[in-house]
Amino acid sequence: MIKRLLAKLSGTAEVPADFPGRLGADEHVLSVASCEDGSVVATQLGLWLPEGRRVGWHLISKAGWGNEVLTLTEAEEARRLDGAVVLHDLQPRHLVLTGETRLPDVVHERVNRSIRTRHHRELPGGGAWFVQRKVPGRNGIELQVRPDPGTDEAALDRLTGALVERLRASRDLPA
Repeated sequence: MIKRLLAKLSGTAEVPADFPGRLGADEHVLSVASCEDGSVVATQLGLWLPEGRRVGWHLISKAGWGNEVLTLTEAEEARRLDGAVVLHDLQPRHLVLTGETRLPDVVHERVNRSIRTRHHRELPGGGAWFVQRKVPGRNGIELQVRPDPGTDEAALDRLTGALVERLRASRDLPA
């Protein structure tokens, strides 16, 4: 009862009883939603999925909301390239949320807030998105590269290297 009152007064949400994860010492809950598989919990560091795994806001490529379904596209690191991270998107995941919740709004806000800049460049065989993102819990910006299918890898690497050099020279990317 007291925990619930404190959570309400502080503007945070309470950790659900069925939550299988383990929050960090300074991690606080922003919003919670129930779904078929358990609970989905949003914190300042990322989104905890029902299986108890946290996905950082910077690794959510897309999030959509409609018909009580939160659709998430998570990215995973394919490789590191001289100060940049090359990512590829996993299959979208559909979470059917139940009950009243502000979780979709929190997800939308946090994903968008993590993005500093984004642009798409055409390259031989396709192109790539270059996205500068804030990583929760870390200082600075990370350059993420999401190549389109079929993009020439050598051309991608050359362009990414040139962008990293420019960003470091302008101090927009840590050395």
